[in-house]
Amino acid sequence: MPQYIFVYLGGDYPSNPEEGNKHFAKYQEWLSSLGDAVVSPAIPFKDTHTVHPDSKIEPGTTSAMSGLSIIKMPSMDAALEAAKSCPFLEINGTLEVSEMIDMKSEAN
Repeated sequence: MPQYIFVYLGGDYPSNPEEGNKHFAKYQEWLSSLGDAVVSPAIPFKDTHTVHPDSKIEPGTTSAMSGLSIIKMPSMDAALEAAKSCPFLEINGTLEVSEMIDMKSEAN
């Protein structure tokens, strides 16, 4: 079954710990609703640095990417439908959904 990467972009930070816990509970509920389709539930990013073509390194990011999840779904339509119910959208975040290519299979 194809795997899809859900890339988390932007989103508002919680204004207090209670709000953060409430959002995290919604996110855990969403992941539970996906069941066995979840390959990697959440990989948040921290301490991001950008390496430029001239080898210059700067702290921070050139995108708003803050994390990712990997989900297996039968089709892009199914993956997009799952993304539409992600609570990350409730905090003004955006999701990019891409099908992952298995390079081992493509090489054969």
